[in-house]
Amino acid sequence: MLYGREHVEKYQETGGEVGHDWQGATVLLLTTTGRKSGEPRTTPLIYQPDGDDFVIVASKGGDPDDPLWYKNLSADPEVKVQVKDDVFTARARTASDAERPRLWAKMVEIWPQYDEYQAGTDRKIPVVVLERV
Repeated sequence: MLYGREHVEKYQETGGEVGHDWQGATVLLLTTTGRKSGEPRTTPLIYQPDGDDFVIVASKGGDPDDPLWYKNLSADPEVKVQVKDDVFTARARTASDAERPRLWAKMVEIWPQYDEYQAGTDRKIPVVVLERV
């Protein structure tokens, strides 16, 4: 089972041949700029396509605090995304209240645990849309 740094390395080495399909879900690599360090930070995240965009969820397993990658893209929304062997720049934005229910349902289809994560925290878990630049 791939996790963390090993997941990122295998994904990058193989153009997503290893790591894109993970536990019945699809995974992309999101690279944000550290809001304190200024260094690139790459995280493997479950995603779903939505038209030309890609959707991810800042769940952190239902933790009461947002994940660091979400804090980073909130500070600097220009990110790098890798989906299989396609690497591109994107602009990240938090889904609006109007679009969130549809996108949340789409993400729960691929990873039902998101509903459990939301039930276990008081924070409204952000849904993020990645728009190719």
